[in-house]
Amino acid sequence: MLDHGAAPPTTEPSPKPQGAGARLMRRKPVERLVAEGGQGEGGALRRSLSMWQLTMISIGATLGTGIFVVLGEAVPEAGPAVTVSFVIAGLTALFSALSYAELAGTIPVAGSSYSYAYATMGELVAWVCGWCLILEYGVSVAAVAVGWGEYVNELLAGTIGVTIPDAISAPPGDGGFFNLPALIVVLLAMVFLLGGARESARANTIMVVVKIAALVLFCAVGVQGFRSGNYENFMPLGMAGVSAAGASLFFSYIGFDAASTAGEEAKNPQRDLPRAIMLSLLIVTTLYVLVAAVAVGARPWKGFGESEAALAGIMEDVTGQSFWAVLLAAGAVIAIASVVLTVLYGQTRILFAMSRDGLVPKVFSRVHKKSGAPRANTVIVSLFCGVLAAAVPLGQLADATSIGTLFAFALVNVAVVVLRRTRPEMKRTFRVPLSPLFPVIGFGFCVWMMFSLDTVTWIVFGVWMAVGLALYFAYGMRRSALR
Repeated sequence: MLDHGAAPPTTEPSPKPQGAGARLMRRKPVERLVAEGGQGEGGALRRSLSMWQLTMISIGATLGTGIFVVLGEAVPEAGPAVTVSFVIAGLTALFSALSYAELAGTIPVAGSSYSYAYATMGELVAWVCGWCLILEYGVSVAAVAVGWGEYVNELLAGTIGVTIPDAISAPPGDGGFFNLPALIVVLLAMVFLLGGARESARANTIMVVVKIAALVLFCAVGVQGFRSGNYENFMPLGMAGVSAAGASLFFSYIGFDAASTAGEEAKNPQRDLPRAIMLSLLIVTTLYVLVAAVAVGARPWKGFGESEAALAGIMEDVTGQSFWAVLLAAGAVIAIASVVLTVLYGQTRILFAMSRDGLVPKVFSRVHKKSGAPRANTVIVSLFCGVLAAAVPLGQLADATSIGTLFAFALVNVAVVVLRRTRPEMKRTFRVPLSPLFPVIGFGFCVWMMFSLDTVTWIVFGVWMAVGLALYFAYGMRRSALR
């Protein structure tokens, strides 16, 4: 086990003038990363999360929009073979999850893959990884929140017979002017997070149980409308369609690494983080494939894409009653709110770690003494994500999130191999089997799926990276705690 109270190693380079190249490659020692765990400006994060709560955070961040909302957009790309797309995306996530599990148990800190890159590949790569994580977490909060309004309308229509007008319940480009429900759900998540990690984890656990029950209910009802003929033309758009859908659906798996951002608030991070990551991915993948298989069996694949609330529509079609659709819509409202809560949590902890390292302003690492939460950080991130959710269509957000996530995951697979070679003596509570083969496969999967995304997504990613590098050279490089 790592010693949380250990002082920074005496072998750390002494302060001396460094050239530009050396500054870009400077690495933060693992012992220093761990010793600084939890420490912020004016206070410290509290270790209060059990393995069960970490698993629920990971499931909460993963299980939601991918199956409740994005499924309706992925089926027209892959046809009935969307089940294969989920498996491909799940396998890609699995290999990366193995690498995450090893590093989370070895370097149990809030920075997730950003911190892993800092310890293995240097500051510039760490910044790039952190900037991708901001895209992954921050933008995915907005993408998830966009789909929340669709299910809120389903619930309202089925209970009181009214809906929120499109002008204020859909983003520009999708028939609306401003997505007010998306902003509301982000602000509600912010309120929970301001109370502290333990309180947020309790609320999330309740929401996770409800949404798992909702998906099991869907399978039990939806299978009654199963028609084998819906699978006859299994791969109508070929393997290219399956691959493209898989790349989009990878967005549905990004939450499993949320547990690693809780490394500084877990009671026993070295033991519990690897277990939580692997267990959550197993549960989520099983549910995704099962629900997708039932959904396509109950509705011809060409009938998808008409509504983002596809599962609720299937429930109503199968039963001929609105009651079941309303019940599922209620579950989806809770499920998507849980994703917003846990992913927003992850984003604030990533910025907390980057701020402590001096790469972003210190306001993001300021900790409230009473709640033990980075309150200013939470408010700033929530307001940004809420406005983004209200103003940008879901599809563009989801694809942009996928490419940022895939890039960060690719770096995590590299980091495992590098740390094995540079620090082989370190104790690891979990080890990736068949390393370096599995990390290399994980890296290859990530690169393959990145190239399955369309040109517009790559352009957006390139602009995002250019902005990130400009900020690093203008601010982060000069203010780094390792300078």
